[in-house]
Amino acid sequence: MLENLTKETFKEKVFNFEENKDWKFAGDKPCLIDFYADWCGPCKTIAPVLEELSKDYDGKLDIYKVDTEAEKELAGMFGIQSIPSLLFVPTEGQPQMAQGALPKDSLKKAFKDVLKVSLD
Repeated sequence: MLENLTKETFKEKVFNFEENKDWKFAGDKPCLIDFYADWCGPCKTIAPVLEELSKDYDGKLDIYKVDTEAEKELAGMFGIQSIPSLLFVPTEGQPQMAQGALPKDSLKKAFKDVLKVSLD
């Protein structure tokens, strides 16, 4: 099940940007954050793929969604200009942003390469 993040839950589960200037991941496993809007066609296309992946990778990584309309401050903090924008957050190191509705294979490759998580 995908979880929608608000500013408050983002600070608890991903990064408390009000207390830390430098990136410090707050979660216990890697995550993907989908910055989306309800009116966005490509966002609707990728949503069922992310649902499926969240079940496949359950317990290995978390998949979160951030509604850019409701959470303008979060979207602004990451400089979101186009949606969907996907933020891959490893447990160690810097997060990486990708834009567009990536196909499932590309997402799985990014999980493996960036987040160091695979289904093997």
